[in-house]
Amino acid sequence: MSVPILELKGLTKRFGGLTAVNDVSFRVEEGGISGLIGPNGAGKTTIFNLITGVYKVSAGDILYKGASIADKEPYKIADLGVTRTFQNIRLFKNLTVLDNVLTASHMSAKYGLAEALFRLPRFRRDEKALREKTMELLSIMGLADRAEVVSNNLPYGLQRRLEITRALALNPKLLLLDEPAAGMNPDETNQLMRLIGEIRGKFKLSVLVIEHHMDLIMGVCEHIHVLNFGCTLADGKPETVANDPKVVDAYLGAEETK
Repeated sequence: MSVPILELKGLTKRFGGLTAVNDVSFRVEEGGISGLIGPNGAGKTTIFNLITGVYKVSAGDILYKGASIADKEPYKIADLGVTRTFQNIRLFKNLTVLDNVLTASHMSAKYGLAEALFRLPRFRRDEKALREKTMELLSIMGLADRAEVVSNNLPYGLQRRLEITRALALNPKLLLLDEPAAGMNPDETNQLMRLIGEIRGKFKLSVLVIEHHMDLIMGVCEHIHVLNFGCTLADGKPETVANDPKVVDAYLGAEETK
């Protein structure tokens, strides 16, 4: 069996006497798109915070490409190729679309402080290359014509798209999307579903998605893990999970009755 790009083994997180995530295990295969679903408070975002090093693991392990990242700092995990978006959009609201992505692109800059201060040839070459990379990303993501627009003036759906673009500028191998369709209308959600599939292929990514829009999860994910009260409720292919009575009772049924 091939080594998955991400594997959680008995992952547990306690906050004092509260166990937010309890003995959770699942895999994200290399090149796959997996979903993480469950009711509010099920522990989904806590798992993202554990994977990215924001929270420290209480028990269990997190393996990235077969090696543990459970005790690594967030910036070291990002350097390995794990990036994320957030449930609440975190753009630089007063910067342009171009500058939002360019800021992330600068993480791969090779020039030093002195080269930047004196605008030496290496600085100029790198800046030109980073700007070209940024414009290429914006073009791929359908935002090139908005490059000079202040991000706060974008429609909500395009702000979500910009946040994903900024994450892609960090050259990830594993992209974590935390409710990317939150606040989107059905048409925007359908566009996002197609976009996730396209960027997976274009950038050779593996993707893990938290989402409440079941149409998106069922339409784009190849494997789904269901949480409830911090514990695993179900795990499997979308059609299997969608027809699991425990999942219907705990989550899907609740959605249908809203």
